[in-house]
Amino acid sequence: MLGPRYFYVIIGGGLAGLQLARQLTRDVFFKGKKIAVIDSDFSVPIKTWCFWEKGSGKWDQLLTKSWTKGVFFSSEEKIDLELSPYSYKMIKATDYHEALKKELEQSGDIVFITDEIQEIDSVTMKAKGINESYGATHFFDSRVDPSYLESKKYTTIFQHFKGWEVTTKDPIFDPEIFTMMDYRIKYKNATSFTYILPLSKNKALVEHTFFTPFLTEDKVYDSLLKQYFKKVLKTENYNIESTETGVIPMTDFPFEQENTAQITKIGTGGGWVKPSTGYSFKNTEKRISQIIENIKSGKLPGENLINKKFRKYDAIFLDVLAQNNQKGETIFTKFYGKNSPQNIFRYLDEETSASEDLKIMLSLYSFDFIKSFFRKGLS
Repeated sequence: MLGPRYFYVIIGGGLAGLQLARQLTRDVFFKGKKIAVIDSDFSVPIKTWCFWEKGSGKWDQLLTKSWTKGVFFSSEEKIDLELSPYSYKMIKATDYHEALKKELEQSGDIVFITDEIQEIDSVTMKAKGINESYGATHFFDSRVDPSYLESKKYTTIFQHFKGWEVTTKDPIFDPEIFTMMDYRIKYKNATSFTYILPLSKNKALVEHTFFTPFLTEDKVYDSLLKQYFKKVLKTENYNIESTETGVIPMTDFPFEQENTAQITKIGTGGGWVKPSTGYSFKNTEKRISQIIENIKSGKLPGENLINKKFRKYDAIFLDVLAQNNQKGETIFTKFYGKNSPQNIFRYLDEETSASEDLKIMLSLYSFDFIKSFFRKGLS
């Protein structure tokens, strides 16, 4: 027997699920349509999202900090990044979840359900959870298909990291300049770097990040972070206030191929993480806007969410990193050294023309990219 029925069911109460629910309830087109957000665990992990955008934006009231200047360090050179008219913005997951859940609870159209969805029967539209079966006209599903890990056709590496939010006795940070990548301390024969979000002169999130085909042990991050504080920041006098860890798949696997007339994959499970960078926040905002536009235009919600041209570019870039992971520093030094931050951001936002794309590609030109082009670009 069919249990509770909703107009939409959103599986997953994370970044994508909450933002989709928020945009649906804010649009008069969906007023009065009951929506269930189902998750097995609504607790909020310690997590930070960053993104860039021009001027003010819809999330500014939730920002922890923003910057208009950044810096990139290779082992041998420093590249200053003047971002204007863009800003690089930081939001903590706790602030995001608290604000969105509060708004959604007040909307009157949202129900939060703690349950674990095991499967969705696309014929009867019945999702089988631990406690109930749920009916809906459409399911938005953020669960990640694990088969991407077994695929030989597609490339997967992982962005994995550990960050310490620290306070220091001495004022060692410049709160106006964030560090995009610093390769002065790195893991041998791998793409690994330090990333710094300074909150004040005495407080920052300092994170060591890998873009690699392998994962590593917790002690490896700790060792690299300690080295960075000692050798680069020249201090051992700091307190770790909180710790942030994560593993983000960077893959050209087509998660969106699971979209049907009844189910739309969203978030990481929909391929919304930018494969070549691991960024997802603004991609989520754009794709949710596209979903709503699709629905209001009578199209399937999952239509035209992925730009195939840029997905091909990402596939080539991922293949180069996977095959030549020890060359990551060289690749990113060319990327930031030969292109303006404004052009980089437009390219990563998938807003550039073919001629602008070519300029970016030429800046990265090497035999490795030619090999990956023929391996991935023509497949």
